[in-house]
Amino acid sequence: MNSTSITTSEPWQTVAPHMAALGESPFWHPQEQMLYWLDIVGRQILRANIYMETVEVWPMPSEPGCMAPAARGGLVLALRDGIYRARDWGGPLVRLTTLDYDPAQMRANDGKCDALGRFWVGTIDETRTRKNAALYCLDARSGRPEVSCKISPTSGITTANGLAWSPDQRTLYWADTPSHTVWAWDFDLPSAALSNQRVFARFAPKPADWSCEPTDASNGAYRGRPDGATVDAQGNYWVALYEGRRVCQLAPDGTLLADIATPLQCPTMPCLGGEDFKTLYLTSVHHHRSAAELAAYPLSGQVLSMRVDGAGLPVNFFVD
Repeated sequence: MNSTSITTSEPWQTVAPHMAALGESPFWHPQEQMLYWLDIVGRQILRANIYMETVEVWPMPSEPGCMAPAARGGLVLALRDGIYRARDWGGPLVRLTTLDYDPAQMRANDGKCDALGRFWVGTIDETRTRKNAALYCLDARSGRPEVSCKISPTSGITTANGLAWSPDQRTLYWADTPSHTVWAWDFDLPSAALSNQRVFARFAPKPADWSCEPTDASNGAYRGRPDGATVDAQGNYWVALYEGRRVCQLAPDGTLLADIATPLQCPTMPCLGGEDFKTLYLTSVHHHRSAAELAAYPLSGQVLSMRVDGAGLPVNFFVD
């Protein structure tokens, strides 16, 4: 891929003084004017007042994989053993449903709500030995939660990531991180039906001799693999490239529009927020990274931000 614009890592700013083991699932809450994200390994939900540079931490009983704000207040969360509803920050967790997998070997990973308020959750095989990840959809609009499997465990996916929808709600994006591929489907919003699967973007595989050590000559040769993603108001797909030190902005036809360097070896997921939705927020990982890498990238695990030209879309709220 050839980019038409390249941004250095210099414009990035630290959002708030908090180090996550594995930061993921960021979203901007427009009513609260706060940034939410979670720490999967640290078993925490976090939210920041970016104006005061303060962070609130909410411990979880197990690993949270993804979450979304709810229209009636609070959050919907996918924990290791099911999907839960929290009516208030720090309040009781009520389990809405379980998902069809063995929580001893799998957990929820990437997910968010669609435009009708259904909560979509992808899974990950933590052993990384089986291609049995799936994509589930929880519909609670009737008052009785119902779960359907939209992409089955037999689809050949190992790590569910990169979930997003086009602004016209006609395309769903979903990535498989280990295969370095972002897929696209035609999406029917009323029925939540998927069809016409195709490759949206494919990134070069990791070289066999690649090393994460910053001093290794092979380090700069690898451009990373797709992790979390978001879509802006123009329909461009923004994806974090894990181990690639960058965020890519892709046009709706897959053309690379921008290749944005980051001061992180392992960015995990972007979102667009702020009062005008022109602030790009980016989570990252600290867990299981080498001492040399953490010394070279001391902001690993923190949430970073930078201003961009195009605006994002408001987050979709869970409806129950």
